[in-house]
Formats: sequence, structure tokens, C-alpha cells
Amino acid sequence: MAYQKLTPRSENYSQWYNELVVKADLAEQSAVRGCMVIKPYGYAIWERIQQSLDSRFKEQGVQNAYFPLLIPKSFLSREAEHVEGFAKECAVVTHHRLMNDPNGKGVVVDPNARLEEELIIRPTSETIIWSTYKNWISSYRDLPILCNQWCNVMRWEMRTRLFLRTAEFLWQEGHTAHATQEEAEDYARKMLDVYADFAESVMAIPVLKGVKSPNERFAGALNTYCIEAMMQDGKALQAGTSHFLGQNFAKSFDVTFLNKENKQEYVWATSWGVSTRLMGALIMTHSDDNGLVLPPHLAPIQVAIVPIFKKADQLDAILEKINPIADQLKQLGIRVKIDTADNMTPGYKFAEYELRGVPVRLAIGARDLENGTIEIARRDTLTKETRAIDGIVEHIAELLEVIQNNIYQKALQFRLEHTRKCDSWEEFKEEIQKGGFLECHWDGTAETEERIKEETKATIRCIPLDAPEEEGKCIYSGKPSHRRVIFAMAY
Repeated sequence: MAYQKLTPRSENYSQWYNELVVKADLAEQSAVRGCMVIKPYGYAIWERIQQSLDSRFKEQGVQNAYFPLLIPKSFLSREAEHVEGFAKECAVVTHHRLMNDPNGKGVVVDPNARLEEELIIRPTSETIIWSTYKNWISSYRDLPILCNQWCNVMRWEMRTRLFLRTAEFLWQEGHTAHATQEEAEDYARKMLDVYADFAESVMAIPVLKGVKSPNERFAGALNTYCIEAMMQDGKALQAGTSHFLGQNFAKSFDVTFLNKENKQEYVWATSWGVSTRLMGALIMTHSDDNGLVLPPHLAPIQVAIVPIFKKADQLDAILEKINPIADQLKQLGIRVKIDTADNMTPGYKFAEYELRGVPVRLAIGARDLENGTIEIARRDTLTKETRAIDGIVEHIAELLEVIQNNIYQKALQFRLEHTRKCDSWEEFKEEIQKGGFLECHWDGTAETEERIKEETKATIRCIPLDAPEEEGKCIYSGKPSHRRVIFAMAY
């Protein structure tokens, strides 16, 4: 069977990405415009993301809950900035019943089934959750509330791309309630650290931790903290956000508590989330022209073992040797697949596992059995070596960690090589077209930020939390600036 190669990244990066998502069996377009079907292999990666994050959340005292998909329209009206931020993306439910078409043309909306109040399919859940928290909170003893939900949301996107921007997507959204401003702000920063650690140690994606500018801030937040990653085409991708919401939603839904001084006070809030957009980040940070490159900590299959045989008795002899190896690897928690399918050539299998990003591939045939050896192929470097079967389990366990670190270091080196300082408007206009992160002075005004965006399409990705104090002049206005911020083109 013929094997179709991907369009090279250098030829058409966007087409390479779209082809890879489909050919690697991650996702496909659905019958509903702008919505995707996440296929089993893609969902297996998402499950690994979920499991790793969920355990981290629970270490921070978070409990999972579930809140309704449908939100009364009046709830969104209570927080003006919030509704303005999402108004153009909302899908609205207006009726509750269908009926047979009197003209015999299928079904139509029953005009007599119009809802008294329209319902919004959740674009995010702050409003429905804070209307619920009002029932849960009366005293400082009820705080903090640390809740998260894994769910889907809908934002009516016009231009969609699998994982990166779809009308419906999967995510988690944490929503916490606190007695003090300090506690809420600390928790928002703590969750940002959780996201950053996960991105770097599990996804092998180096990220910048920072705070968003007012123009890029979440609708209804006082501060939005973020992690920003760089893709291989030099564009930025926001990989996670954590918001300090102040008392905005508590005031909108009249959520108060009796504090230790027996005084009524509004609750302080945070929210934080990541979505299936992380799948897009994973693909675009690490993958190559041969397909996916998955960090071992996330790969659904970490080791694929391909017996090379012509006859059934050869396969039996090979399995007798490799089954104990596979069992020992599984006992170490390593995810292993032995591929005994006889309807594909070994070469096709090799290409398929390469496309799917399996970190380590083992191949063993009759001659290897005689020699007591096995071939090891690394996905990250596309290199092969032949080693003695004795001691192979320990070697593979160590190799997976080497690959995890190598993938991270490669991505980090790419970001460092594509991050540069820029000190004039003319230089900026030229450099921003080359991609990457530009460290620039900005005067801190929304007007300047908007003008730069209008003229170049570049945005302030974040004000790095570790940005040092540095006197300079804004690249656009020439006004004083006290630190550099990160500009980039972005997804």
C-alpha cells in the first residue's frame, strides 16, 4: 500500500499542519461547520493531558464539579465587560421543541415553543458558577471554594482550524472563591505555575510566564496571567491563562460572606483554563515533515515493537523473546504495543509509527534472534542503533527520559534563537515579518498597543513576570518605558 508524504513545512506550514492532524488520525472535520471529531488516537493524547493536569489540580486542593451547559441570557447581562467580550461569539437557544413540517418536509421549529428567556450555550462559565456560589457561601468558614470542571464550550468562530480554533472545543475551567484579595491573587499565580510546570515537564514546551496587557486581558478580569509558547513558524500561541477576577462577579451576583469581624464582604475570585488548543501547540512545537513528534510523557504508545517475520513459526519464536520484555516495560508503567499485524509490510509500519510520533520503535527479526540483538529507532532524532537484548528494558526506560529532555531542549533552543531585542519602529516593522518574539519597549497605553496591532498585526503576548526594570523609549511613540514586553504574531 502506498504511503502519502506530508507537505513540507518549508513549502506550506499551514497545509502541513492540516494534513498532519488528519493523516496522524488525531481529528477530522464534522458534519457541523466549525466543529471537529476528535478521533481515538487524538483523544488518547488529550486524556493524557487531562490526567496529568487533573492530578496537579488536586494537589492544589481543587475538586471537580459540573455546571450547566445552558446559561440564562440575563446572567451574561449582569457583568457588562464580560458580556461585551463574548457577545459576538454566543450561540443562542430560542426554542425548546420541534414539530413535523405541515408541508411534509421533515421537521421545523415549533413557533409555539419559544423560550420565555433565551439560553446561551456556555462560552465560559463564570456567570452560571457565580450564581451557584451565592447558594454555597455565607461565612468565611465556607471559603475558599476550589472547583474545576472538564467540559465543552462553544464560541461561534467564523474561521476555524482543527484544535487551534473551533466553534466547540474541550477544556477545563477552574473557578475559585476566596476571602481576601491577597489569597485570590496568590492562587491565580499558583495556577499559572501549575500550567507552566505541566507545559515544560510533560508537553516539553518551553513557555514564558507573564501578564496580559489591558487590551488582551480576559473580559471581566482585573489581571490575566498567561503562558506563551513559540511555534516552529515563529508565531506565538497562548497555552494557558489564569485570571484574577477581583470582586467583579461577586458583585454582579451579590455573593457576600460574613468575615471574621462579623462584617459582610464581597468574595474574591479567580478562574483559569486550558483547552484542546494544547493539542495544536504540541503538534506545532515538536513535529516534523515525517509526522508527529510526541514527548514520551504524553505519547499514548511510548514503545512500538515490530516483529519481522514471514512465517507463523518465526513470529512465535520472536514473541517468546519479546513478550517478557514488553511485560517488564509495562510493569515500569511504560505504554507498549506489539504489532503482529500481517496485512502491512514492516516498512509501512515503521512509517506509520513515525507519522504518529511514537517515541521508540523496536524491530526484531529471525537474524536478530540468532544474534541476541534488537534494533532501536528514536523518533526525535530519526536515528537507529542495534543493541543486545540483555539489559534492553533498563536502556529503554532511560532512553525515554533522554528523548523527553531532548525534545524540550530543542524547542527551547529554537525559542532562544528566535527571540531578539528591537529598539526602533522601522526595525520593528522589518523584524516582525520574520517571526519570533520581539522584546520591545512600550509606553503602556492601549492606544499605542492598538496602533501597532493595526499597522503590523502584531500583539503584545505578555509582559514577562521576570522582565527586569530597564529604562527606554517606546518603539512606536517614543515615550518613556520601564521594561520590555513581548510582541509577536500569534495564533
